[in-house]
Formats: sequence, structure tokens, C-alpha cells
Amino acid sequence: MPLQIRRNKCTSFLRENLLTMLTVIGVLSGTLLGWGLRASGIEWSRRDVMYFQYPGELFLRMLKCLIVPLLVSSIVSAIGSLDLSLSGKVGLRAIIYYMTTTICAVMLGIALVTTIKPGRGSDAYSQPNVTKKLVTKDTLTSDTLLDLIRNLFPENIAQATIASYRTRLAYDQNDTKAIKGHLETYKIEGDYQSGSNVLGLVCFSIVLGITLGKMGEQSRPLQNFFHALSEAMMIITGWVIWLSPLGVFFLVTAKIMEIESFAELVGRLGLYFMTVLLGLFLHGFGTLSILFILATKKLPCRYIAKMGQVMATAFGTASSSATMPITIGCCDDMGLDPRITRFVIPIGATINMDGTALYEAVAAIFIAQLRKVDMSFGKIVAVSVTATAASIGAAGIPQAGLVTMVMVLDTVNLPAEDVSIILAVDWLLDRFRTTINVVCDALGAIIVTSLSQGDIDKTRALQNDREIAPAHELTELEKGEH
Repeated sequence: MPLQIRRNKCTSFLRENLLTMLTVIGVLSGTLLGWGLRASGIEWSRRDVMYFQYPGELFLRMLKCLIVPLLVSSIVSAIGSLDLSLSGKVGLRAIIYYMTTTICAVMLGIALVTTIKPGRGSDAYSQPNVTKKLVTKDTLTSDTLLDLIRNLFPENIAQATIASYRTRLAYDQNDTKAIKGHLETYKIEGDYQSGSNVLGLVCFSIVLGITLGKMGEQSRPLQNFFHALSEAMMIITGWVIWLSPLGVFFLVTAKIMEIESFAELVGRLGLYFMTVLLGLFLHGFGTLSILFILATKKLPCRYIAKMGQVMATAFGTASSSATMPITIGCCDDMGLDPRITRFVIPIGATINMDGTALYEAVAAIFIAQLRKVDMSFGKIVAVSVTATAASIGAAGIPQAGLVTMVMVLDTVNLPAEDVSIILAVDWLLDRFRTTINVVCDALGAIIVTSLSQGDIDKTRALQNDREIAPAHELTELEKGEH
């Protein structure tokens, strides 16, 4: 009998964790195959790498296809089904949590980089030798921050699903007021760049959800539509997720094959790489764990252990937005209130970029150390504020941190081309910081659910009283709310 029980437990464990184990095996196998192909002595062309990456690219496209319908339907259905006062409390708690973790990440990164000083005593990079085209600066920091607010209010919600607004400064030779090299004198233009305006979609979805909540029974058909759409997207996610072991296997293999110089990875940038990695590790398993224990009075180990699938997918895809459907599914499997997870997770995938904030703060000060630029307390504060704002503006897509990195460098008057200094290791750090981002999102959903449990129970009890109360007693219940 004990042997049979052990067999049943083993079978149950394998059934519950099979996909996670296969995904982790996919990551490890992809890494081994990538290094094996590099060590074979064959010179792999870009087309060869593209062929290896192709199956993983298809998997990534499937996940990204789910982002917009899942994000909009999840937020609208979650807020619409929650009591308005409760949704306000849940939203406030989520934003406070995300802002707290981002600020802690930036402070930790700055503390580590100023203590370890990975850029001191190195003359390896007196001048970056990389194409300026990749990092050409055609906008000011103030323009980037203003665009952040502009994108919150898209002028066309349909367009927001495929493009986001961006200010661009153009030099006109015929303009007598324009001075070459002085961006503030250039002509101000605007265009739309490819990629969903996630901030605008989140803002619109929140407003629509609040509106449906205020309309009551009149909005029931529309609420049912968004709820059904959300559930349909999660079912499709359940199908796509079984492709994740193969998807991350090919994505990781192709990335390993693309590495130009392993010596550069562990040599000149080794200390910088380890500083960022140490910061991400301390934040993910230190800062977040302390906040989790303080908020829930529980240890996070049991919950983090159930996030293996989420972390492996985040590492393989390097995209918190693409991992969002899997994160929601993981939180559902933990038994969290779906109204909370479908509200908190999409917002977290949009504005919560702890890993990116930490990385940008470390990278900016590291480059300043290489350039032997003195970092005063005022400049460090400026880096902190800009890195926090830039991380919120960074879309949940691969290597978006490089784009916002230019903004942080501008804060300490460093040239945009200096982004090229850290390009050799950015692809790998991007995967680690994305993993920390999604862990933070999932832990945030658990914390907000725990803090909101009393309010949820009170709302549920009130709804039950309304269902069983006679018509003449409903007036008394309404008075009791006010």
C-alpha cells in the first residue's frame, strides 16, 4: 500500500509539473546545442541562424497574437465584475506595490554599481566601435516622457493595437532657426512606430471596465462578451503553452549561435555582467521575498516553486508581454481570485519593469565609470528618477531597455552611442531581467489578493445577502453600504 501511494504521488507530481520540466529541459538543451554548434568549427551564416530560430519565432508570434485580446478583455471583465470601490482599492494596492519594487530595484542597482565599481580601472572602451545607426538619437528626454503621457490617451483605439506615437526631431537645412547638433532647435515631428500601444490599451480598458461597472445590469451583455473572450484566450493559451519546450529550445539555440565573441562576454564586460546579475538575484529572491513576507505573513518559496513554467518561458522569449498569458494561467492554478489576477497581471506586464530599471541604473553608472565621468549625488538621483520613468515606458518586448537606455544616458550627458558598449551582453541580461519582471508580477498578484481578501469576502457576503433578501429589505442593504 505505501508503494502504491508513492507511485500515485509520483504520477501526480509528473502530471502537474511535466510541462515545466520539459520547458526547463528545452532551455538547457538549447544552450548545450548552441554551444555545440559554435564549437563545431563551422561558420554559421545569418540565414542558418534564422532557420534555427524559425520554430521559436512561430511560437513567439503565437503568444504575441494573444496579448491584445487577452489584455483588453481581462482588464475590462475584471474591473467590470468587481465592486467599484473594491477595484479602486485593488488598483491602488497594485500600483503602490509596483512603484515600491521598482524604486527598490533602482536603489539596489545603484548601491551595487557604486560599491563594486565594475567600470573603474578599465581602458578597454575609450571609444565605442559600433554603428551609430543603431543608437542614433533623434529625440530629447522630455519628448520621451511627454510621449509616455500622450500614449496613455490614444486618438484612435484601433490604431493603438498596432502602433504607438513617437516624437521625432528632424533637422531642416532650410530652417534658419535650426542649429545642427542642437536637438532642441530641430523641427518637431511625430510619427507612429510599429508595435502595440500597451499603455493606451490598458488606460482605455480600465476606463471601459469602470464604466461597465457603473452601468450595472444594463452592461451585462457587454460584460459577458469580455468575460467569454478572456476565457477563450486562456483556453488558446493552454494549447499554445505546450509548444513552449520546443519554442524556447530553438530561440535559445539561435541566440547562443549569434554570440560574436564569448571572450568579450566574460572578459571586458564580465564584472558589469556579474554586477547586474547579482542585483537581479538579490532583488528577485531578497527584496521581493521580504515585501512578500511583510504583506502576506507567508514564505514565498512555495509560490516561486510553482512558477517554473513562467520563468522558463520568460527566459526563452525575453518578453514579459508574451509571457503574460502563461503568468495568468499560473496564478489561476494557484487558486487566486481570477478577477484580481486578470486586473493586476496585465498592468504589471505593462508598467512593472523592475529588472529593466535596475539594469538601466547600473548600465548608466557603469558607462560613466568607463568614461571617467564623476557621478555627483545629484546625477545619481537623476539616474534613479529617469531609470524609474524609463522602465515604465519600456514596452514588454525584447531589448526595449536599449531604447530607453539612451534616455537615461542623456540624463548624465553621456553620448547615445555609448549604448553600444553593453550590446555584447544585453541579449543575455535581457532574459534574466525579464524573468525577474514576471516573477514580480506573479508575486504582486498574490500580495494584492492577500491584502484584498477581506474586502472580497465583504463584497461577496453583501452580494449573497442581496440574492436572498426580499425586495423590501434591499433598501436597507443599500443604506448599510453608505
